[in-house]
Amino acid sequence: MNQNGSITLFHYWNRLRDGRPAPKRSEVEPADIKSLLADTFILERDTRGQPVFRLAGTRLCACYGRELKGFSFPSLWREKDQRLVSRLIHGVFDQKSVVLIIFEGFSRNGRSNKFELLALPLDGGIENQRCLGVVSAVEKPFWLGADPITDALIDSIRVIDPEKELLNNRPAIDVPSLVPAELDAPDTISALGRARRIRHLVVFDGGREE
Repeated sequence: MNQNGSITLFHYWNRLRDGRPAPKRSEVEPADIKSLLADTFILERDTRGQPVFRLAGTRLCACYGRELKGFSFPSLWREKDQRLVSRLIHGVFDQKSVVLIIFEGFSRNGRSNKFELLALPLDGGIENQRCLGVVSAVEKPFWLGADPITDALIDSIRVIDPEKELLNNRPAIDVPSLVPAELDAPDTISALGRARRIRHLVVFDGGREE
């Protein structure tokens, strides 16, 4: 994690959970994270079991030029990444995974900007799984919020083990959990640990001790 929004929300979530896989959704107090609210979101499952926005902050909605409540979360991504994004969020719901996504957002007028997205599980019971997250712009160009983001392409994905998170806010293995397949060299994989391929990405099981 490199962005202040991700770091701040992670530490707040980590304090709330107090060693549990996830804090209860009723324990989250908006006033405690008021500086982040404009960039935060909550996801839930719709009647088809797909992740949709239950709530989205005003700055996040402005980035996309629309109210996001009720919209499909995977639909924000390029079609080839939508299935992967859906699987990752289901992992947050069901396995209480913590997911960090670095992506490039493309605007209606062809501009682009990098973003960092952190997705954290909330315990709402079997029938009411929730995901709490924040999206932070790596840079804040003048056009952001006026020229809507209409497409997004994943750069990297990391599945974080909170128990192994270092004090400097970086995961225990300093590589993305998902990196471009051109890094799929035998010496690279042997140095970084177990790996498997998902389409154009290589998945590294980093940040955990077996």
